[in-house]
Amino acid sequence: MQIYLDYSATTPTRPEAIAAMQAILTQQWGNPSSLHEWGQRAATVLEQARVQVADLINAIDSESIIFTGGGTESDNLAIIGVARLYAVPQHIIISSVEHSAISETVRMLEMWGWEITRLGVDNLGRVNPLDLQAALRHNTVLVSIIYGQSEVGTIQPISELGRIARSHGAIFHTDAVQVAGRLPLDVQTLPVDLLSISSHKIYGPQGVGALYIRPGVKIMPLLTGGGQEMGMRSGTQAVPMIAGFGVAAELAAKELPTETPRLIDLRDRLFALLADVPGLIPTGDRIHRLPHHASFCLEYADGEKLSGKTLVRQLNLAGIGISAGAACHSGKLSPSPILLAMGYSQKAALGGIRITLGRDTTEADIDWTAMVLKQILQRITADFTLATR
Repeated sequence: MQIYLDYSATTPTRPEAIAAMQAILTQQWGNPSSLHEWGQRAATVLEQARVQVADLINAIDSESIIFTGGGTESDNLAIIGVARLYAVPQHIIISSVEHSAISETVRMLEMWGWEITRLGVDNLGRVNPLDLQAALRHNTVLVSIIYGQSEVGTIQPISELGRIARSHGAIFHTDAVQVAGRLPLDVQTLPVDLLSISSHKIYGPQGVGALYIRPGVKIMPLLTGGGQEMGMRSGTQAVPMIAGFGVAAELAAKELPTETPRLIDLRDRLFALLADVPGLIPTGDRIHRLPHHASFCLEYADGEKLSGKTLVRQLNLAGIGISAGAACHSGKLSPSPILLAMGYSQKAALGGIRITLGRDTTEADIDWTAMVLKQILQRITADFTLATR
């Protein structure tokens, strides 16, 4: 039995998106910047996909969608695109639980003289809007807060945070990579200026994403040259992948009303089945949570003998794919910075795991995974106890 439960890492490209990509590769392969018929056919495909992606987040002006190489590039374009507006370093606010595409980018800016404030979170991973209010300065030009945290599933109070940032005059960006296609997004009502999404999180191809830029908001491009993507991202567009992204976005929007509650039911079923497992602690906010996301940590983790990665390997041997929060660098295991930011101990932060569900996940998958995980934990904790006596 093979059960894939790592949909927050990537989703399988859906057949409809693959079919669209194949059609472009064989029939509409022109350069969309060319004026002849071949180019204009490709340009039509490009603009159709732009409308499809815009519709997913209710962006009225499709030209507010800038296609990028993925969620990481979209985040980088948002952060550095604002920073490049200023000749003198200013002040940026992020949370302490951002994706590395944000946290590493601002770390680089910090080396260049920018002031960075990293807002703390509570033990559920939520930012307190009052902390944002207190952190704002006269030279705060950008606030970037992740919408749905990929490791622990917590959803931030984005509407309130956005209102505070924008009332101060700062540009507000959110990384919505984990939220798009899983929860409704409406940039007409959300107080966001910049919003990042990624194709391969919504059953589109890898290697393509988008940054929404609210009309009237100015940022500088990262890539210059031919002036494609309204001058915001030069380089010939990857039309086949963008077409697949567009199809995936359109279908995600259609399926949202039925798929989201289905995923919530499966997620809650998994939490219930694992509720009585000693030492396995749910992480993140159970109420303000991504619908497809369950996460836990081992309170008795030990980096050398028992960690989240141990569980990932053991479940993989059983044909089940999940992921861990701790990172391995040069053979040494490092605790999850997200769990550390939430107040977990160094040892517990080595024991984080993430189980994320998707379109192909069934109740039988959930029940089997819970049973196998319990058996693995019983075995390895018994071995670990014996080894430490």
